[in-house]
Amino acid sequence: MSSQIAEPRAAYVHVPFCRHRCGYCNFTLIAGRDDLIERYLAALELELQLLGSPRTVDTLFFGGGTPTHLPPAQLTRLLQLARSWFVLASGGEFSAEANPLDLTPERMGVLHEAGITRISIGAQSFSPRKLKLLERDHQPADIASAFHAAAQVASSVSLDLIFGVPEETPAEWEADLQQAIALQPQHISTYGLTIEKGTSFFPRVQRGELQPASDDASAGMYERAIDLLTAAGYEHYEVSNFALPSHRCRHNETYWLGRGYFAAGPGAARYVQGVREMNHRSTTTWLQRLEHHESPVAEREEIAAEERARERLVFGLRRLQGISLDDFQAETGFAAESLGGAALQQFIVQGLLQVEGNTLRLTRRGLLISDSLWPYFLRD
Repeated sequence: MSSQIAEPRAAYVHVPFCRHRCGYCNFTLIAGRDDLIERYLAALELELQLLGSPRTVDTLFFGGGTPTHLPPAQLTRLLQLARSWFVLASGGEFSAEANPLDLTPERMGVLHEAGITRISIGAQSFSPRKLKLLERDHQPADIASAFHAAAQVASSVSLDLIFGVPEETPAEWEADLQQAIALQPQHISTYGLTIEKGTSFFPRVQRGELQPASDDASAGMYERAIDLLTAAGYEHYEVSNFALPSHRCRHNETYWLGRGYFAAGPGAARYVQGVREMNHRSTTTWLQRLEHHESPVAEREEIAAEERARERLVFGLRRLQGISLDDFQAETGFAAESLGGAALQQFIVQGLLQVEGNTLRLTRRGLLISDSLWPYFLRD
């Protein structure tokens, strides 16, 4: 269990600002409030001071929102501030999410000066129809421009793509995949469109104005992504993620391996020494609490050993290589077979999971419905 209680070697900084909230987005963000950026930076400094001393990390990830939405001078301050508290170890991974239109020469200069190694671009689609429906503010040509700019600065560039959009055809999705492959990014993430309560798309679905792709159609698109991307040389290493050799997202692997991580910013969740905390999701509440020298934490939970093991089982099975049953028991103190119980055995019989030697992993069939399996393993 040492990996569960060791000092974290990863850090996440949440930047909540966006130009616009897309209709499918349910992330912690605030749109059209750039007047709060200065207060955000000051409050972030106050939160980071709660660490007491700088921490050395192997991965540092800036997510959002859109970190690159910040103007160059304020983006510079953000990166310098975070890097003064989270000291990146030699060979560390330094990532930032970006929207295509934000990767201007000025911002790219800031990212280069800060030592960025990985940029994740929210492309979502190369289809004008899909981009318009998803309420994105860029055009297909902007993706290629942003990619080439990012590739001049970062050693690893990732593209995010969305499938299962209303009225999407298999041909439209395949065109997205082929255009992404043509750019030769080091990493590609594919996500099926989910429309959650709280998004502006949700009431439109309820009224019948939007009809997401059927489960069968989405599964077909997902399988096509697996086939095309693996044929193009990408390793399918996690349910939604594909990478060229040596270009996995090391930061996200921290989560999937059940390791600890620091985090700061509104809505940010951290996992330190077996304790999970989540900051207030409201940017203004987070600001006000720090400005009044109050804790930004909204929820705090000490994770019991069995719960940690169950979460580790689920996250570990999201990785295509699965989990080593012996290593899992040695590191958590629990046998995966006993935690999974009858459900695990049933999923093996049904061909959704398989055991090969000492390894438990998802099958191709299991991949298609993996999200429906996890609740069975998280139950006490």
